Amino acid sequence: QVQLVESGGGLVQPGGSLRLSCAASGRIFSIDVMGWYRQAPGKQRELVAAITSGGSRNYADSVKGRFTISRDNAKNTVYLQMNSLKPEDTAVYYCNADLIRFYSGATAVPINDLWGRGTQVTVSS
Repeated sequence: QVQLVESGGGLVQPGGSLRLSCAASGRIFSIDVMGWYRQAPGKQRELVAAITSGGSRNYADSVKGRFTISRDNAKNTVYLQMNSLKPEDTAVYYCNADLIRFYSGATAVPINDLWGRGTQVTVSS
């Protein structure tokens, strides 16, 4: 029942900005880590940014200084603010989370590497 749903992708010109959102829904006890990955055609999926429940952040070198990841724990939502976008940022962006969900009223189980369906980001003039 727990799922991740991304939104905010689209077509943008080089130098433009987009903000991606990923909302986790369902009976969730806690979310340890939420992050964003991306995969371009013919390429391996790569980590873009991640954020822990405590607010620690990690970024790929290629996006440092341009992208900012944040989260709203009350909404179980993670955001990725993408500025100064480049054509090489074009990819499907996937939300990922390590979380603990309720199995029953008195039981919770961990889920590692829960994935969203992805949202397309295209940077082109």
